[in-house]
Parts: sequence; structure tokens; C-alpha cells
Amino acid sequence: MRAALAEARKGLGRTHPNPAVGAVIVSGGRVIATGWHQGAGLPHAEIEALRALNRSARGATIYVTLEPCSTHGRTPPCCDAIVQAGFSRVVYGATDPNPKHAGRADSLLASHGIKVTSGVLARECADLNRYWNKWIATSLPYVVVKAAMTLDGRIASHPESRWLSNAQSRREVMNLRSRVAAIMVGGETVRVDDPQLTVRGMRIKKQPLRVVWTRSGNLPPTAKILQSPEPATIFQNVPLSKVFRQLGKQGVPSILLEGGGRLLGEAFDRRLVDEVCLYLTPMIAGGPTPTVAGRGASTNEEGLALEDVSYRRIGDDMCLMGRVSRN
Repeated sequence: MRAALAEARKGLGRTHPNPAVGAVIVSGGRVIATGWHQGAGLPHAEIEALRALNRSARGATIYVTLEPCSTHGRTPPCCDAIVQAGFSRVVYGATDPNPKHAGRADSLLASHGIKVTSGVLARECADLNRYWNKWIATSLPYVVVKAAMTLDGRIASHPESRWLSNAQSRREVMNLRSRVAAIMVGGETVRVDDPQLTVRGMRIKKQPLRVVWTRSGNLPPTAKILQSPEPATIFQNVPLSKVFRQLGKQGVPSILLEGGGRLLGEAFDRRLVDEVCLYLTPMIAGGPTPTVAGRGASTNEEGLALEDVSYRRIGDDMCLMGRVSRN
């Protein structure tokens, strides 16, 4: 299954609106073929693995990171192909998060005499597609907050000192951007920083949707984010929760919030955030511009706790990542 996970990771950021999935075919204790889903409308991972196979699959086992699909979408059901290929066993990790489909593969494959084992490395397999999982189950996008900040929690957005994080951290941010469907900032960030909000330095199929959340609508007409070929989507004086619902309905499964403080504060106040990625630089800045503004928590119990927290040193920077606890 770990080999199948490695295959699935090749598709991260490339398969929207589908999940990233990997498959590995094993016979006689040896891996004889692998495959991964390369994009919507293209063959699923199971089919890619079958196409890479130079012999019969009869009697073999296929490992898949996600429950094989049992319904016809843009491509035929993978369960049908598995049955026709003659596999004796199917092992998958995560169950389909869509309640209409969850577990259907088990009974369908079992009815054809195929042994099914589910839940192998289930957490790791589900984690791989956590953006997609939330969107499929709730029609709401998975929301990630990304910010570069000083040790005293300031963003210090001054034109003469544009970057807080180092070059290596900024390269990581490009990778993070490449895996989301949309990037959002507040109007003040557009006025002060004039960001592009694009993925640069790597090849991607499509740039993320650029979104601006603004109360006043007062944006410089020359702002980079408003220029062609695809100007940003503007939401003026619309509640942030409504913005997320609308974007989810439009097929946006994930959003990266990149500031400023008012946007992040509203997102945290309304409990709309799923994950945070903070880059801390070894600097004390002071000043009036906090990374997170908003109403804030009046007690520690009201604050948002993080779980699955990790810390990584990136040169002089420290990257903190964690998910908002729903307990």
C-alpha cells in the first residue's frame, strides 16, 4: 500500500475535480505493475496499472489507495475492469467519502468471488485527499491558512521589505499553491502588496483561481491580480461563509488564504479554517499589523486548538503546520 501511496502522490494538484489515486498490482509477492490517475477524464489508477501490465492479471492482487469506483462517470467503473481482469483479491485504503458510494465496491466485488480487504493504511490514504474528501462530503472547500510572520505575530507588509520568509520557504509556498484550486486575499493585501497569486517556478496544468474578498471594493485598477488573461474573482461585502459556499458549488474543493489580517481573522472567528501553515522568521517587528485580526477568542477555551502539528526548520525559518481540532 505504501507503494500505491507513492504512486498517488504523483497526481497531487493535477487531478481536480477527481482525487489523487495510486494502484499497484502484485503477483507471487512481487510488484508487476503500477499506475496513478493523471487527470480528470483520463483512466483511473487501476486502469493505468492494468495498461502497464505485460501479462495476465488473473489470480493477482491489486492494491489501491481509494475504494475502486462502482459507478459510471466520465470513465467506466473500475470495479468492472477489476472483475474482467480476473483479480483474486483487492486491497484498498480509504473508503469513498461519498455516502452514496461508500462500501459499494466491497459487495460488488465479493459477488464475483473476489476477496476484498479494506482500511489498509486508511488514515494515510484518506489524508492524501483531505481537500477532496471534505468537498465531496459537504460541498464546502477545504480551507488552508498560509502566512509568513515574525516571532511576535506581525506580517510587516511594507513595500520596501516585501519578503519575510526566505527563498526556500517561498519555493515551498509555490508547491502549496500548486495543490489548491483557489488562492484568496483581502482587499488591503491587494492595495499594499499588489500580489500576483500565481504558481511560479514549476510546471502545472492550470493556475489556481484568484479571489479577492473586499468590503469597500476599492482596488487599484492596475493591480496585477486584476489583469488578464484571467482576472481575479471579486467578492465585495459578502459574508465569508457565503463566499466559501458559492465557491464550493462552483467546484472549488480547496482554498488557500494568504492574508491579510482581517481576512484571516474573519475566517478564524467564523470557524471556517481547516488547516494552517505558518512560516516564522527570526525577527521582532512590532507595529500595528497582526497576522490574524478579527474579534479573537475571549478565553483559551474559545481559541482554536491544532492537532497533528509538525515543526520543520527551513534555513533560518520555522514552518509550523497543523489541522484545526474539531473536538
